[in-house]
Amino acid sequence: MSDHSYAVNLAQRLIQCPSVTPAEGGALELLQAECEAMGFSCTRLPFGEGAARIDNLYAEIDASDGSGLPHFAFAGHTDVVPVGNEADWSSGPFAGEIKAGQLYGRGAADMKGGIACFIAAVKAHLEAGKPHGRISLIITGDEEGDALNGTVKMVEWMQAHNIIPDMCLVGEPTNPEQLGDVIKNGRRGSVSGHLTVTGMQGHVAYPHLANNPMPALLDMLAPVNSTELDGGTPHFDPSTAEIVSIETPNMAGNVIPQTVHAQFNIRFNTEHSADSLTGWLEEHFARIAAARNVEVSVDWRSNAAPFVTEPGVLTDLLQSAISEVTQKTAQLSTSGGTSDARFLCALGPVAEFGLVGQTMHKVDEHVAVADIDQLTAIYGYLLGNLGGKS
Repeated sequence: MSDHSYAVNLAQRLIQCPSVTPAEGGALELLQAECEAMGFSCTRLPFGEGAARIDNLYAEIDASDGSGLPHFAFAGHTDVVPVGNEADWSSGPFAGEIKAGQLYGRGAADMKGGIACFIAAVKAHLEAGKPHGRISLIITGDEEGDALNGTVKMVEWMQAHNIIPDMCLVGEPTNPEQLGDVIKNGRRGSVSGHLTVTGMQGHVAYPHLANNPMPALLDMLAPVNSTELDGGTPHFDPSTAEIVSIETPNMAGNVIPQTVHAQFNIRFNTEHSADSLTGWLEEHFARIAAARNVEVSVDWRSNAAPFVTEPGVLTDLLQSAISEVTQKTAQLSTSGGTSDARFLCALGPVAEFGLVGQTMHKVDEHVAVADIDQLTAIYGYLLGNLGGKS
């Protein structure tokens, strides 16, 4: 490990913490020790009870010198997804092994590597003796799970204590191919529905004596069957809807089922809200149910509203730092899934930029060692240019 930079060394040590959601795995303990050694004040924030209990970490250092530097926050998560079949990994998923210039391990890309980079950048910034204002770290252990006792609760705690950063950067792996490709300055919202349609069971040879719920289900699903719901906006792609499962408990080939189920998901832009979408679909479902003489029920789940950080101070700082280090012009994007930025946007402007995400959640997840050092340099350049930015 001594042959590599502090950032790479820290990424290795974080990977070696088996912090599969909801386990802390020693990752927050490690980060707290590193932060306290740099002079940070650390607060552990456990939320939830029993098996749902999640540990989180808020760290802050304030060395304001009257220069007007803003409160800048880095945010990330130390929890990782399960490793899958461990036998399929070329090296241990929690070994943090470096081979041919690549760091392997669960969380290398998503997102222990990104956390190591911003910790290393802050460390170098402080050691350089530059004015650094107020810097905070918002680290959760509940991003890959249900996200009920992680960042959302930390944001509520920060608001209650009047801790409001001027801007926040999340170290998620945003780049599809090369470091410097993409900055995420927003995300679409998400709403999922679990639809149940009930008719009357009967023999397939006597359909007039039964009421098959399947035709009603298919009619109900038509608006969410691989469709685009709008034409997009200046900041967002079109809202999209996809069916993800259709199921029935019926296993007999000669029986009309009584009940069928389906699940679907909508990723939506600022043309819609969860309430507008659910209201529209519930009216549609009820109309089909009445026409088909079936019963219908739907369970909804949504914990992500669309948001966008307009191009401005934060995105300009990021693009300048990326260009300085990589000579690339990073594109602003709101594509992809959800992240904890959907909660952090309640505090103020938020953007995401991290490592290359091609292998995140995969067997043999890995990132280039050179990218870790470059990302550290990008974060460091950004910190060095915060003067007068608020």
